[in-house]
Amino acid sequence: MGCACETTGAIGGGLRQVLTSVGIDIGTSTTQLIFSHITIVNMANAISVPRIEILDTDVFYKSPIYFTPLLNDLDIDADGVKKIVTDEYKKAGMEPDDINTGAVIITGESARKENANEVLEAMSDLAGDFVVATAGPDLESVLAARGAGADWMSDENRTTICNLDVGGGTTNLAVFNRGSLEGTSCLDIGGRLIKVNNGKITYIFHKTEKLAKAHGLEMHVGDVADKDKIRKLCDIMAKHLAVAIGIGAPDDEHDSLYTNDGKIIDFKHKVEGVTFSGGVSDIVYNPVAGGDPFRYGDIGPILGDAINDCPDFRNVKRYQSVETIRATVVGAGSHTTNVSGSTINYDKHTLPIKNVPIIRVKQEVEEDLPLFEKTLQERIQVYDSGNTGEVIGVGMSGQTYEHFDDIQALAKSILRGFKNYKNRPIVVVLENDIAKVLGNAIKAYMEEDQPLICIDSIFVRDGDYVDIGVPVASGHVVPVITKTLIFNH
Repeated sequence: MGCACETTGAIGGGLRQVLTSVGIDIGTSTTQLIFSHITIVNMANAISVPRIEILDTDVFYKSPIYFTPLLNDLDIDADGVKKIVTDEYKKAGMEPDDINTGAVIITGESARKENANEVLEAMSDLAGDFVVATAGPDLESVLAARGAGADWMSDENRTTICNLDVGGGTTNLAVFNRGSLEGTSCLDIGGRLIKVNNGKITYIFHKTEKLAKAHGLEMHVGDVADKDKIRKLCDIMAKHLAVAIGIGAPDDEHDSLYTNDGKIIDFKHKVEGVTFSGGVSDIVYNPVAGGDPFRYGDIGPILGDAINDCPDFRNVKRYQSVETIRATVVGAGSHTTNVSGSTINYDKHTLPIKNVPIIRVKQEVEEDLPLFEKTLQERIQVYDSGNTGEVIGVGMSGQTYEHFDDIQALAKSILRGFKNYKNRPIVVVLENDIAKVLGNAIKAYMEEDQPLICIDSIFVRDGDYVDIGVPVASGHVVPVITKTLIFNH
């Protein structure tokens, strides 16, 4: 990796450093890039244990918004996307080696394309040594909401706000209560689920076609695009979005509209405000009277008007998003990176390391060490059944391990859990701030010299993947991206 970290001096008794991040969003309708600077700083005083935090993010380059190149309804044009990315790197004056962190995101209906995985892998290789290839509606929902500013708006206003990221193929929802994430969901509602060319329907998503038929609005590929009929369908879609955020009355068909058989959010607090992002949001915030409703070759303008006119949405406060169509890519480029705790343990030569699958053990399992060892052995065997040599990590809270003897016992159990896992780094991801002492204990009990990465202050879920970057801030912390490699087939 090139030296893209810039050390700029001391603030609050600690080192200040600037990382360069890229965000690449390959969406149903559009593809775009941003580059940003992420400033990290040691907030502790000179005689305390370092406490590294992200101080600021600054987007310094935004690409134009391109239509996502497609070969057909099933395949993304990987070469076309790669050309866009390559050209934008040149315009920004950036090289892959300049990048410390970031994300390549494939979103919405694009994630259902046959070659989505291959496209992401190609982009990840192009984008730098430490860039994550990721997809999945939960992560997309959170990134879009953070890019739109829904998280800090809910915190600043001490209220519950839901961001609706209305894109081409899906609408991603993320609810924040006083700044804390409460839930996410994703529905198959979007502006390009019906495509129109020369006044005729050229594509219709199967769920959209079924929804239309259920309401006596039958339409098929080849039919003349009836503006009034499509508006009625979009009114129905808008009402379902209101139901999804808890401000509309549900019906029997609502559950069928969630992506990947997802479910409605389990609301702990009533949604009092909304923000909108995604391509359709520009129409929601800035309705344009008249004009060709199919001017973008889809139903986006009609859907935007339907959401804007939906009576249910008048019962909540509408906040202006910081970003609309760029929200996801801003989230990807500026809000994917965390930094580990400062008391961590790692073998530097093993970093960076990418796409490490995480086995998250439940609290009750990690507190029962014999059960913990057995569970870890069994789960590792599932991941490693083909003897692929894949690096595998364990995620746990570690909250009950505070005393020396308990940490020593946990270290022994981790090694027993990994007993059939050889010649690869052991990765341990903890919430509790014990990585340094636990890592030292694990190394002391190792029978063979084996690389170890033990980090803390990071929350992971079972099935997540993590990327861990090269150490920054004089080696005190490592940048970490947590993501979900899930493709919507």
